Amino acid sequence: MLDREVDSREVEVEPGCHRAVVEVLEERLAERLAETFKVLSDPTRIRIISALATNTYCVHDLAQALDLTHSAISHQLALLREMDLVSYTKDGRHVYYALDDDHIRDLFQQGLAHIRHHARSDDAAPVGASA
Repeated sequence: MLDREVDSREVEVEPGCHRAVVEVLEERLAERLAETFKVLSDPTRIRIISALATNTYCVHDLAQALDLTHSAISHQLALLREMDLVSYTKDGRHVYYALDDDHIRDLFQQGLAHIRHHARSDDAAPVGASA
């Protein structure tokens, strides 16, 4: 993190602790990141992002792939656009959507890798054990 993005606070050192300074994300950045994760917390929006991680699509293509109405897809895309997660280009009457940048693709892929990793760990754990 950049220095201007964190607040550093001296804390009283407890026995056994190794650091006396705790760095935390600034409040406004934490709020913005939380809003991003909130938008990403919807399974339909995640499915849209999964499609856009591989290609650019119009509303019609996404609606058919997700078995949703054009209106429902447009509503979800509007929320994703508001958070700068997707962008669009116009080609005549058609509007094509794509992920805004590689950071969004990376975030999606890292999240997917994380749950797949834990799914494998959960599969290997004995019944009743927590991972």
